[in-house]
Amino acid sequence: MQIEYIWIALAVILLLLELWAINIVLRSTSGWETKGLWLVVLIFVPLLGLIAWVMAGPKREMQEPRKS
Repeated sequence: MQIEYIWIALAVILLLLELWAINIVLRSTSGWETKGLWLVVLIFVPLLGLIAWVMAGPKREMQEPRKS
């Protein structure tokens, strides 16, 4: 396996983790200020932001899915 494919695979994994973290942040019950701060950190500093979010950010408080 060539080294380029490994870097591409790692980039795809990081992108999927970022999208998952952004989804969790948007669904959380925190205020918009907190959500906005985490979104800025996750988008502009992807790897370090993701590590910081895993350590300090996620709370298991999520809104219930809307029933239509």
